[in-house]
Amino acid sequence: MEKEIINRVSNSKLKTFDLEEIYPEGKRILFDIKDWLFEEIILKEKDFRKSVKNHNWSQYKGSFVAVNCSVDAIIPSWAFMLVAAELIPHANKVVIGNLELLETVIYQELLNFIDFRDFTDSPVILKGCAEKPIPNSAYAFLITKLQPIAKSIMFGEACSTVPLYKSKK
Repeated sequence: MEKEIINRVSNSKLKTFDLEEIYPEGKRILFDIKDWLFEEIILKEKDFRKSVKNHNWSQYKGSFVAVNCSVDAIIPSWAFMLVAAELIPHANKVVIGNLELLETVIYQELLNFIDFRDFTDSPVILKGCAEKPIPNSAYAFLITKLQPIAKSIMFGEACSTVPLYKSKK
């Protein structure tokens, strides 16, 4: 009386979207300009520009960089833009903000270039349990893309999902 075990998940119309699969490889760097401030509180333009000019920007080749200032100082916008302008020819992506914002921008751009037609009228699972730093906002972007076309959206693994959305069609 042995019955063949049937994998109902693999035979179903369920489609899984794993944000880790589109995670771009490359070092993530938080570039802190505090070290280029006088006593970590005052930006002296001449000294700041000298630091920018003498910095080895090529070390950021292929990296994803978030430019920020970790101390409570008043920094003019042009200072962040000056650093970004030097980073852009070397880095894959540059943002002014923290590492979470960097990941958010990366995922927003990636998801804008994906063709989601294969998910039309399908139940979709957004895979959880990521080992990479996927921001919650990336899931929101993904739901925005899938909700108009998917039959349903769930979060987790096929064995235990949390329902997020069901089409009223």
